[in-house]
Amino acid sequence: MTILNDELQQLRSTVEDFANNVIDPVAAEHDREHTFPYEVVKQMGELGLFGLPISEDFGGMGGDYMALGVALEEIARVDQSAAITLEAAVSLGIMPIYRFGTDEQKHTYLPDLVAGKALAGFGLTEAEAGSDAGGTKTTAKLEGGEWVINGSKQFITNSGTDITKLVTATAVTGQRDNGKKEISAIIVPRGTEGFTAEPAYNKVGWNASDTHPLTFNDVRVPEENLLGEKGRGFAYFLSILDEGRIAIAALATGAAQGCVDECVRYAKQRTAFGKAISDYQAISFKIARMEARAYAARQAWYAAAEKMQAGLDFTKEASIAKLVASEAAMDNARDATQVHGGYGFMNEYRVARHYRDSKILEIGEGTSEVQLMLIAKALGM
Repeated sequence: MTILNDELQQLRSTVEDFANNVIDPVAAEHDREHTFPYEVVKQMGELGLFGLPISEDFGGMGGDYMALGVALEEIARVDQSAAITLEAAVSLGIMPIYRFGTDEQKHTYLPDLVAGKALAGFGLTEAEAGSDAGGTKTTAKLEGGEWVINGSKQFITNSGTDITKLVTATAVTGQRDNGKKEISAIIVPRGTEGFTAEPAYNKVGWNASDTHPLTFNDVRVPEENLLGEKGRGFAYFLSILDEGRIAIAALATGAAQGCVDECVRYAKQRTAFGKAISDYQAISFKIARMEARAYAARQAWYAAAEKMQAGLDFTKEASIAKLVASEAAMDNARDATQVHGGYGFMNEYRVARHYRDSKILEIGEGTSEVQLMLIAKALGM
């Protein structure tokens, strides 16, 4: 069992206080109005949260994915929209450049991204390339020292805000000797002619998170905007997704725990037939099972993060963590809504937001079915 060291315990306490006093008071309004929480993002940046796993050389905190996970868990406990904004900004926006960018790319883009002054998107998913990410149809051709990009992307987080600075997009740049597509990753700055963030989606949940489809119509960027090696884009993004699944698992754990916390509070206050509903075994057992799910999810993402930080293969553990935690979040949200009765169906209650928000956790960054496939593959099947 993992026990957090003093530094991580202090981080957890700091972010818990921030979540309760800064994020929670405005979360319901942003959810209701479908507005992006710029004031929250600014303060998360000032707190250093976007730089938790980033080297101090680029303005980061010099921490690791365990630190990022701890922060995400505490934020997601009160508001998943704010948590996914942070998760996507770091795991999907910053990490491709931090892991695979040139020194020039890092020094150009990372300082503002790490400070939370700018955001970046991760342009992988397409209409026919979701779970089958290798089905990418967006193309990029070299012409006169420039990449000319044509195609579209779907469901891209942090891609259309006022502070979005760039999107790193995968595109087919040729064909391999075996006939398969050669996929590369290319940095596309916001404002590039022909690059459009289409109107935001009207989503079931994560209403304060920014999500857009993107189109690339003869978008031209310099040849040096290639991220890493030509033809390695798909491999890069798969490794980024492995890391991101740990972060998503931490976020989902926070959502699961948030449902427990709300139920304990409500069950002690709500009375029926002359006593608190927490005194009824049907309710107390339901909440106890919710706590067990949150605990198991937490240990799963801790284990994956520790293996990653040890430099070991963590693909299976990341998939297990993502599967277990996302299912815990969804199951706990459903049970929490039941415990709250009619109030659980009212959007002003936090459990109602968790109920709407949690479903996407079983879909984004690899569906539950994809996680099962990866776990089975790791077992030699």
